[in-house]
Amino acid sequence: MLTLRQLFLNNNAQTTHFPLLLEFERAEGVYMYDSEGKAYTDLISGIGVSNLGHGNPKVVQAVKHQADKYMHLMVYGEYVQTPQVRFAQKLVSVLPSTLNSVYFTNSGAEAVEGALKLAKRFTGRQQIVAFKGAYHGSTHGALSVMGNEEFKQAYRPLLPGINFISLNHLPELDLITEQTACVILETIQGEAGIRVPDAGYMRALRERCSQTGTLLIFDEIQAAFGRTGKLFAFEHFNVVPDILLLAKALGGGMPVGAFIAPVNIMAALKENPILGHITTFGGHPVCCAAGLAALEVLLEENLTEQVAKKEAFIRQRLVHPAIKQIRGKGLMLAVEFESFELNKKIIDRCIHNGVITDWFLHCSNAMRIAPPLIITGQQLAHACDIIMEAIDSQTHTVQIAPSRSRV
Repeated sequence: MLTLRQLFLNNNAQTTHFPLLLEFERAEGVYMYDSEGKAYTDLISGIGVSNLGHGNPKVVQAVKHQADKYMHLMVYGEYVQTPQVRFAQKLVSVLPSTLNSVYFTNSGAEAVEGALKLAKRFTGRQQIVAFKGAYHGSTHGALSVMGNEEFKQAYRPLLPGINFISLNHLPELDLITEQTACVILETIQGEAGIRVPDAGYMRALRERCSQTGTLLIFDEIQAAFGRTGKLFAFEHFNVVPDILLLAKALGGGMPVGAFIAPVNIMAALKENPILGHITTFGGHPVCCAAGLAALEVLLEENLTEQVAKKEAFIRQRLVHPAIKQIRGKGLMLAVEFESFELNKKIIDRCIHNGVITDWFLHCSNAMRIAPPLIITGQQLAHACDIIMEAIDSQTHTVQIAPSRSRV
């Protein structure tokens, strides 16, 4: 009889030739437990999803309670469904007053697709400005605004009319004109290796978009819900977007995304043609119930308030000659090494010793640190100790070789 791992390799579509092949049976808090009962500290939150950790009791109860009532009833936007209404109401209550209309989707990539369509429909323009190093998802529209040619070239032709500019480079803002429908920017760039914009640049970007009638889209799919030390990362810059993109931690572990805009902008999807954006499962009632419970826990337990302190702790503990730089805000950090080869060996050693971390899609020589916000000081100290041991063990034996993007 084939093992579960063999069946996974035989029947589940693979995205690389070298999956991690870790087999987990349960997860609780910051830990995931494999088939032999070994505990692993999840230091990446399932790539920004599990802000509350795994199996939060209030989120689990909300899922069970809603599943007992009803699950899918109809394509999105037709029926008045309590979980969708209450979740949208709660989201709007913690956002700036202009961001008052929520369109729920299945994922972050679908939120990107909906936002790009909305911007083109509302403005009547076709050109888009995106950023070098950007990651917004893998669907065709999202791929079109990705700022890494290596990951795009095999799938062309993609959307036309897209200009790419560099983060924090003021002169290139002149490429935003009266023909630009939207600018799409990760409020903090994730897969580029956690690149944080300058506050002055963000203000200048907002001003340029306002001058030209261009919609400013902030992608907070990775950065939102306390991860950076603010509920939303744009709060660090005192700049408000025209459209906000959310997913990952939005669902408390369940799959849901959203694009959020002023009511008058969102109304453009209602006509010429009607049903301007359609999703069957977007805003699934069980996912919305989970998302509402997760947001309430985040707010009630003030989890965001401890994030800056935990960031400082990590920066204090991770000091080593092999670490070139630590970038980021809050619990959204990149630890940079000389090469991918060294980074990968350190990551593999960490995983072997029970700490799950990862590298970045567009910055393979940096290690990702983005644990659940609930991680305790003791748990964080343990994870940092394992990282430091891994660095020591590999820098004593590894000759640093030229970087490559993949093994």
